Amino acid sequence: MNKALAPQARAISSPEVHFGGPNQPVGQLRNLLEARIAAVPAGGTIDWVTYYFRDICLAKALIRAHQRGVRVTLSLEGRPRIPYANDEVITLLSGPDGIGNALRVITIPGLPSPATKPWKPQLHEKLYCFSHPEPVAFIGSFNPSGNGSEDDPNIILEIGDQDRGYNVLVGFRDPTLVEKLTEHARQLHQSPPGLFYRFTKSISSSIHGADTDIYFWPRVDTHPIVRFLHNVNSGRVRVAASHIRMGRAVDIMTKLARQGVDLEILAESTLRRVTPQVEQQLTSAGVRFKRIRHSDSLPMHLKFVLVEDGNCAWSIFGSFNWTKPSFWLNHEIAAISSNPAIFESFARCWDRLKSEYIRPPSDPAGY
Repeated sequence: MNKALAPQARAISSPEVHFGGPNQPVGQLRNLLEARIAAVPAGGTIDWVTYYFRDICLAKALIRAHQRGVRVTLSLEGRPRIPYANDEVITLLSGPDGIGNALRVITIPGLPSPATKPWKPQLHEKLYCFSHPEPVAFIGSFNPSGNGSEDDPNIILEIGDQDRGYNVLVGFRDPTLVEKLTEHARQLHQSPPGLFYRFTKSISSSIHGADTDIYFWPRVDTHPIVRFLHNVNSGRVRVAASHIRMGRAVDIMTKLARQGVDLEILAESTLRRVTPQVEQQLTSAGVRFKRIRHSDSLPMHLKFVLVEDGNCAWSIFGSFNWTKPSFWLNHEIAAISSNPAIFESFARCWDRLKSEYIRPPSDPAGY
């Protein structure tokens, strides 16, 4: 086995892994965040970074925390894919009874581009840090993009019902990870990134915990997940992906399959997010490929990779997508972990995803 893949020999932390999906109560992950907000007393801290935030009840919970003396920071993307999606929450939080300067709406300058190619970096991270009842930092695929029974059907049609769809949040208790992730959230809030942020020293700094490493984007050096996968020469790799659109991602995956790695992909059903061309290229290379189609058209928003090589196993997860914006422009977080509890949680999720797959009539055999 390649030494670059050797597991870390430090003490294993006690993470918590929470999934949302049709087999869970509606709003499982937003309810988790709301309960965590309520548990932080006066003098405690809450530090969030998120892409979409449309949940008015959750925004009001942050206001209540702010009013009882919790120090809150919230960094929020100001120009998401649906530009007006966050407006109602921004209006509430920035109003006279809101959280004041604790809210930072971030719009990162874009690159000069043709009208048909808006190269706009976005704050796509999902990070939720809490000081109490014990310090914890959550990363994953979930952002509070729903608004309950009052939701806008046009927005849900575009982005999917994330309160019912497939999502995950992983909570770290490792003191090193919590401290550094909280510092990252506060730094974004204090000094919003500019166009050339990728060239600063701090951006490429990774966090090394007991059994988990955290990486941030944008970067000027090699993509950490790509670098990791380049060292996988055999065994099994499973990819759950909400977005696969770039040729570079296809090249990475087909290379693994052609060198003998048992590669399997569960992808989102939306053709905009995972294109037919990508599907054809992957299946032609021998990759086992399925689209996750739930009967209620719920989004498959998970983003994780499971790697087994010899007697070692790793899970890779976070906010990242297999797209050009995610690789080169967006602000993202990803973790590479050898923690067995995290791996087993994702492996069970994988099995549930496969069992809930619904094959459409146009797909005669699956695989």
